[in-house]
Amino acid sequence: MVNFSILAGGYNTFIATYLLDSTAAPRWLNTSWISPHPTNAASSIIFSAVNELSPLGALQSYTTTPDGVISGPFDTVSSGGDGPAFTAALSTGQVAIMDYNSGTGRIIPADTTTNLTFHNDSAPVITFPPPDEVIVPDLGGDKLWRLTQDGGAGDWSITGLIPQPLGSGPRHMKIFDDRIFVIHELASTLTVQPIPAAPNGTSTIIDSKSILPSGLPVGAAMAAAEILIPNPTSKFPIPYIYVSNRNTGVQDPRGDAIAIFQHVNAGKPNEGLEKITEVFTGLDQIRGMEIGFESNGSDEFLIAAGVAGDAGTVVYRRVDGGRNLTEVARNLEIPTRTTFIWL
Repeated sequence: MVNFSILAGGYNTFIATYLLDSTAAPRWLNTSWISPHPTNAASSIIFSAVNELSPLGALQSYTTTPDGVISGPFDTVSSGGDGPAFTAALSTGQVAIMDYNSGTGRIIPADTTTNLTFHNDSAPVITFPPPDEVIVPDLGGDKLWRLTQDGGAGDWSITGLIPQPLGSGPRHMKIFDDRIFVIHELASTLTVQPIPAAPNGTSTIIDSKSILPSGLPVGAAMAAAEILIPNPTSKFPIPYIYVSNRNTGVQDPRGDAIAIFQHVNAGKPNEGLEKITEVFTGLDQIRGMEIGFESNGSDEFLIAAGVAGDAGTVVYRRVDGGRNLTEVARNLEIPTRTTFIWL
């Protein structure tokens, strides 16, 4: 098996590098979500939402070598809110950071030459609800907010919304072709619907499926967490949907499960979601999982970890064209991780 380097964030004072052996480089506190730069071919620039603490968080930039040696931070900018839990680099060179506790966010321009420094002053704090489009799930508001850029870089405002089922708690989403796939934390469901016309068009949810594992113990309290839809390739021609469950109640001896779905009959009257299988991981509260890249062959593998317990980090091989997962490695040196980047 080829060795791959994988960066992993979590709730402590470092970003870890896994080489199927782990090393850790001391950094800033609570790097709970890390994202790669969207256009840097060598994946040598990463951004992290750091200090997921009250009352104010921050965004930082780092560089990494192919073997996972991290340098930085090179720049730090305030998130403008409380507890930033997510960051994503946009294709425009701007970086979005969203605050979990205060319901705010910023889209911050990065330096166009190095992308390692930020232009802080031009990016206002966006408050949800508000007085090229970005869609932001609102877990507490049961909405997907639609943002458009009004003027220069960093100047974004909310122009519309896509309602979600009341009480469902939309947590994360993926867009594939002309469909929105949403994982709902409170309802433990996966839904699919067409992308409505901007700014305030509507669309009906085509299908909604429970992602709950079978045979849960009494007292289990499930909450959906993550969704992955890797792009189809010659080796994996069907874009299967991988979603993680998070049990915050009485623990299942089998651990939490990753459920695998397929989007079937797109555009036909019987379009919907079909559950293929579920894979029990031994993990406690799966918060982070990621699939590697086609360019270096790491798309064959999925890495996952829980935010609680001591089951460590596990790597699975995608088998049967992606319809199932088989465990190939597990590392217990660091008990919990929350987010990953394949290098």
